[in-house]
Amino acid sequence: MAVPPEDSGGGLTPLIFGRRPRATLIRILVLVAVVFVLVKWVILPVRVTGISMEPTFHDGAIKVVNRLAYRWHEPQRGDIVSIGEIGGGRDMFMKRIVALPGETYSMRNGQMYINGEHLEEPYVVNRAPWQIPPIMLGPDEFLVIGDNRGMHQRDHYFGRTERRYIVGKVLY
Repeated sequence: MAVPPEDSGGGLTPLIFGRRPRATLIRILVLVAVVFVLVKWVILPVRVTGISMEPTFHDGAIKVVNRLAYRWHEPQRGDIVSIGEIGGGRDMFMKRIVALPGETYSMRNGQMYINGEHLEEPYVVNRAPWQIPPIMLGPDEFLVIGDNRGMHQRDHYFGRTERRYIVGKVLY
C-alpha cells in the first residue's frame, strides 16, 4: 500500500517562504534594512540634466553618487563629483575635478594648465578657445568643469567649489 506524501500545509506559504519561513522572513527584513541604509545615507540616484558632461554622460541618464567615497580620502583630479547647490537648494551639479586645493590653474586656447604645466584631458572631445588667466585655488577649493567644452565659456557653468559642497563621487 502506498503512503501518501506529507501535507506541507498547502497553499502558497511553502512556495513563497520555503521550508523555513522564519529564516526567510529574517532575511527579507535584513535586506530591507540594508537597502534603506544604503539609499538613505550611502547612495544617491541623480538624473543628468544638460549637455555639460557629454560625451561622458548624456542628458537624461541616471547615475548613482557614492556619498561615502570621500569619507576616508580627499577628492582627486579626474574624479566626477556631484556638487550640492550653494544655499541648500535641491539641484546638484555633476562636474569633473580639474584642479586641487592650493594649485594655480589657467586656460589658453581651450587647453588647461595646472601650475604652468599642460594637463592632458583625454575625456574632453570638443574645445572652444576658452581663456582663463592664472588663478590660485584656496586651501579648501577645487576647480570643477564639465567635459563638454565645445560651447562658449559664458554658457558653461564651472568654477571653484569648496570641499563642503562636494556631495560624493559619481559611479558609472
